[in-house]
Amino acid sequence: MMKFVIPLGRRAAPSRRALLTLCSFLIPILIWCLFSYVPFIWHPKVMVSDPGGVDYFNPGTLVDKDEFEDQAGQMKAQGLAVPRGHPANPVYLPAPHVVAKAFVVAFSTAPQTRDGVWLHESLWHSIQIIFWGFVLSSLVGVPLGVLTGTYVTLARLSEPFIEFFRYLPAPAFGALAVAVLGIYDGPKIAIIVIGTFFQQVLVVANTTRKLDPTIVEAARTLGTRGRLITKVVVPAILPDLYRDQRILLGWAWTYLIVAELIGTSSGITWYITQQARYQHFENVYAAIIIIGMIGFGSDLGFERLGRKLFPWHVAQGDKR
Repeated sequence: MMKFVIPLGRRAAPSRRALLTLCSFLIPILIWCLFSYVPFIWHPKVMVSDPGGVDYFNPGTLVDKDEFEDQAGQMKAQGLAVPRGHPANPVYLPAPHVVAKAFVVAFSTAPQTRDGVWLHESLWHSIQIIFWGFVLSSLVGVPLGVLTGTYVTLARLSEPFIEFFRYLPAPAFGALAVAVLGIYDGPKIAIIVIGTFFQQVLVVANTTRKLDPTIVEAARTLGTRGRLITKVVVPAILPDLYRDQRILLGWAWTYLIVAELIGTSSGITWYITQQARYQHFENVYAAIIIIGMIGFGSDLGFERLGRKLFPWHVAQGDKR
């Protein structure tokens, strides 16, 4: 019997990797296009082009197919003008070209409402929230994680509480954060810190424990016990530590929407909420997509920077 062995360690050719990456984006876009442009797949509404004799129909109105057909039948039976329309999707599912247009409009056209905000202003505010929340979390979380992963006594003393605390939902501290830090950006940053700090300590500690014990023992034998962390542990785990921070930064983005709902409304969450309130769902999709673009783009940038900083280190993900 023939056996097929999957070469897990073989690195794909650059052209193949680029093609697969492109397809990973094109396939969802293709599905979106099918739902948007092919009427017989899923178009549960009818967009009225001519209201005919129906007094509450207007050009551009979206109605259910059953309702449209019922009214068309009634108008025909009464000898009145029959309404006309074409299959359409609900307002919450705009077509790709509508969302693409919204990208341009959001950056080039002033907000239509008095309390509206520019998309780029909202994005910049959210980026600052992410930056300060993640920096503050890392300033304490990374050193504590390295120490916890290196010294067993410290691990047994701190990790049980950290394991307990990481299961507590960060948004639950929203009211307390507002009471202590006010209603502006303070509580938002605090939620990012709470949401990433405890995970960060555990992830960094686990990475530190993967260090070859013989290296640590050799360092202690050579009399570098006092400088074990700075001269041995940190330099040895630095590439993996850098990769961990890239992953943890993505977690910080997942807490952003919840964090910005606390205190005063601001940032990309406020923009999305306002656009959804006025049923400008193409702008909602545009804002959500651009968050993904910023996150994905920054991660690629950090990955390339990591290759420059640690050329001797081949990460597990680089073998794909």
